[in-house]
Amino acid sequence: MKTVQLSGSLRANVGKKDAKAVRNAGNVPCVLYGTGEQTTFAVKHTDLEKIVFSPDVFQIEIDIDGTTKRGIIQDLQMHPVTDKIQHVDFLELVDDKPVKVGIPVSLVGRSKGVLNGGRLQQVFRRVKIEGLPKDLPATVELDITPLRIGQAIRIGQIEIPGCKVLDPASAVAVSVKMARGAVNDTEEEEEGEEAAEA
Repeated sequence: MKTVQLSGSLRANVGKKDAKAVRNAGNVPCVLYGTGEQTTFAVKHTDLEKIVFSPDVFQIEIDIDGTTKRGIIQDLQMHPVTDKIQHVDFLELVDDKPVKVGIPVSLVGRSKGVLNGGRLQQVFRRVKIEGLPKDLPATVELDITPLRIGQAIRIGQIEIPGCKVLDPASAVAVSVKMARGAVNDTEEEEEGEEAAEA
């Protein structure tokens, strides 16, 4: 998993009034928790945007007034109209403590079914996994090359070394559906085999 740096400053006060003052100054109120104690701090809005509006998931090294802690974004609140980041919850990472996180799914290869005119459907954009910080991957890669029309990759088929996949095993992660004008590749092969036998 990729690591990025972020610097913040401790917040002396908490509450709606203080949070508003923090936002008016171009910062975002944040909280870091997970090891028994909570740390409230503020981070520049522009610095957070680069991390939040990225398709990647990052381990974040947060420098809070000279003290560095590692965390991942656990939850964030956006403004319903402007889409500005209003508040971010960070979960502190500890080497020997497993964490749950949603990892982006990336598809690799070219599906045989799609080449025959089938339609690719990606149901899961992220997969929820649990593992130690050192084992968390940057992405979950699914090779769709062998997929024919009517076939799918289910969550239960995904293996990530050192991590446990938390989504339902029977759920379809990606599939190739029949589309109008598509050629059924299995029928084509069977016809080819029959012709060869004759």
